[in-house]
Amino acid sequence: MRKLFYGGDILTMKNEEEAPEAVLVTDGKIAYVGTRKEAEKLAGAEAERVDLQGKTLMPSFIDPHSHIAMYSQFSSFADLSECEDFEEIIAVLKKYMEEHPVGEDGAVMARGYDHNFLKEEAHPTAEVLDRISDKIPICLFHTSGHMAVVNTPLLAAAGITKETKEPKSGRIGRYEDGTPNGYLEELEVMTPVLMNVFSRMKMNPVQQMAEVQNIYLKYGITTAQDGGATRESVEGFLQMAANGIFKIDVIAYVISDEKGIEGLLREHPEAAGRYTNRFQIGGGKIILDGSPQGKTAWLTSPYEGEETYCGYPTHSDEAVEGAIKAAITGNYQLLAHCNGDAAADQYLRCYKKALGETGNPKEDLRPVMIHCQTVRDDQLDEMKEIGMIPSIFVAHTYYWGDVHLKNLGERRGARISPVRSALERGLPYNFHQDCPVLKPDMMQTVWCAVNRQTKKGVKIGEEQCVSVFDALKGITVNAAFAYHEEERKGTIEAGKLADLVILEKNPLKVDKMAIKDIAVAETMKEGVTLYKKI
Repeated sequence: MRKLFYGGDILTMKNEEEAPEAVLVTDGKIAYVGTRKEAEKLAGAEAERVDLQGKTLMPSFIDPHSHIAMYSQFSSFADLSECEDFEEIIAVLKKYMEEHPVGEDGAVMARGYDHNFLKEEAHPTAEVLDRISDKIPICLFHTSGHMAVVNTPLLAAAGITKETKEPKSGRIGRYEDGTPNGYLEELEVMTPVLMNVFSRMKMNPVQQMAEVQNIYLKYGITTAQDGGATRESVEGFLQMAANGIFKIDVIAYVISDEKGIEGLLREHPEAAGRYTNRFQIGGGKIILDGSPQGKTAWLTSPYEGEETYCGYPTHSDEAVEGAIKAAITGNYQLLAHCNGDAAADQYLRCYKKALGETGNPKEDLRPVMIHCQTVRDDQLDEMKEIGMIPSIFVAHTYYWGDVHLKNLGERRGARISPVRSALERGLPYNFHQDCPVLKPDMMQTVWCAVNRQTKKGVKIGEEQCVSVFDALKGITVNAAFAYHEEERKGTIEAGKLADLVILEKNPLKVDKMAIKDIAVAETMKEGVTLYKKI
């Protein structure tokens, strides 16, 4: 199978100035990049000619961090993202339950509410949800993924009572008399409740995974991540892979602990660091704090308006060091969720200590710091020293920039997602949307990195803006580097996979404020079209 592309702009992502006339794809790989004349000679009469008609061809996008399994599950949940107050939440859920009848042995799950944008500026309570049903368990999952609200039947089913002790890392919301009010904060307390809900729900994981892959493809993505897999979910991924469910490449990072994941990697050598049927286990993941918009991220200085409250850690240094040592000695990559600068301090402190105690790793492991919302310049310097990669959730500047200015103050709030600082240090930063926190809209993310404008139209930390080309690197070549796939993906070069996307307009040529409106016209995985805009 041969395809010859011509007739439009071609962004190879090797450098901004390179502008070839044509690209030839042969058997799923890029065979030639250069002049139209030479490409025609090599193509032969049998090659399919693809006239771009003024559109732009570039490498397809690489998702450096999301939760594709969770995103597929969430596709069947009630969507509260447009709700503006408690009454709208109640109305949406009542309508959802009319359309999706469920009995007392089932449960209702909803996603996408954000207390920051509700008129009440507060989380709903069990009392509010009981107005929807005081018999059927109901769970509202906060858009950040770090908080949830449940009704009284679900509190009872999960065994959360007035006598339930507070978790070490997290919080159970309570009324004045100590009775739980339905609010749950962070994974230690949320996970048992969510497992209870999921066990009651009827889902079709295969169908949902097929559908969510189409969403990634719609936004030009051909490599996606599950950045918080369990050992059980890996087994599900392997079965899906064996059945040929994956159209895009999927890489799973398994929630790690001081024991590591070496056993899992030994059990599945076919997927350990390499693709089998488009799936692989990339390494481990550890979560070190919470959410800045939920004020659970761990900071070195108090939140605005607080005397001492700085959020809190998820793990002790001892546990973090154990997970890191396991990754280094097991020769696998480790991702760490760090939103607050105290969490970043902990990761860096523990990683450097683990390196000193274990010696240099046998391989180039490329540890990753996920989110990096309040990472400081001195921490970026340390990351450079030890080869740690910043994966930056830069869309925070738009979606929660106004909230960060309020919660963190002007100085810290304006400096969230410091991409320019990472660029100046030569760090191979990349960008993610943390799906299902946000949809995987890569051009929206590029727009955020270039313009840094909040929902209210406030310019936030303009000194951290980067050029369009440098922003595009965060979803192509730099993202490929984070996966150790820079030799196969991320640029248009002879010998690399023909993972390509056609954009309706050239992001380097449109007005910077129009970047987010550029649509994906076509997405190809190894030369095969998997999405085409109608």
